[in-house]
Amino acid sequence: MDEQTVEHVALLARLKLSPDEIARFAGDLSAITKYIAQLSEVDVEGVPATVHPVSDRNQWRSDEVAASLTRDSATANAPESEQSFFKVPPAIEGTEHEPTN
Repeated sequence: MDEQTVEHVALLARLKLSPDEIARFAGDLSAITKYIAQLSEVDVEGVPATVHPVSDRNQWRSDEVAASLTRDSATANAPESEQSFFKVPPAIEGTEHEPTN
């Protein structure tokens, strides 16, 4: 891959690269594309296509009603709580709300 292509991709990705980085990435990306071309030459006749190399599947459990914590026990070890609610700093400035019951 030439340096002009790297500069173009950097522009599209809104990356500011130094001349040294452009030269390094041109070499690195050239090596990667050559390796991909080499892989495309491998004979895969008779090899079944796979979506994922690991055959793990989701392990589902039954959705059963079970006992849960009370509000007081859930907030017992919290650094700060108020009226059985976790008290945390506001995520957005100026949005402090009082808890409702």
